[in-house]
Amino acid sequence: MTAKRAEQALVEQWRDILALHARTQCELDRALHGHGLCASDFEVLDVLARCRTPRGTPAYRVQEIAERVHLSQSALSRLIARLEKEGLVERCMCPEDRRGVRVSLTAAGRALHDEVLPVQRAVLARMLADG
Repeated sequence: MTAKRAEQALVEQWRDILALHARTQCELDRALHGHGLCASDFEVLDVLARCRTPRGTPAYRVQEIAERVHLSQSALSRLIARLEKEGLVERCMCPEDRRGVRVSLTAAGRALHDEVLPVQRAVLARMLADG
């Protein structure tokens, strides 16, 4: 019976984590909406703003971004295409591998990231403190 209770507690803890994630994601989406972004958009901009590649290039390959955000490759590609259309990121061919594509922030993308960063961090602080 004790093993069954421990298992149930583990499942409840997992569901609590999922619920906190969902509530936080919704709060982020609401807070960022006024800036024309959703939480996933901001995550990509934030990853690119903190880009520190070994070669010192200010861009990540799409696969490197995918490792840092929780989106499928196809969803990430569509998001990057939209951010590029909005002038927030730019894509260029990877010099080491002509099949690869590098993504970097534009000046407009960096400015928007800098403007929205305090909003995102405040939501995280509030939600995770309450969680």
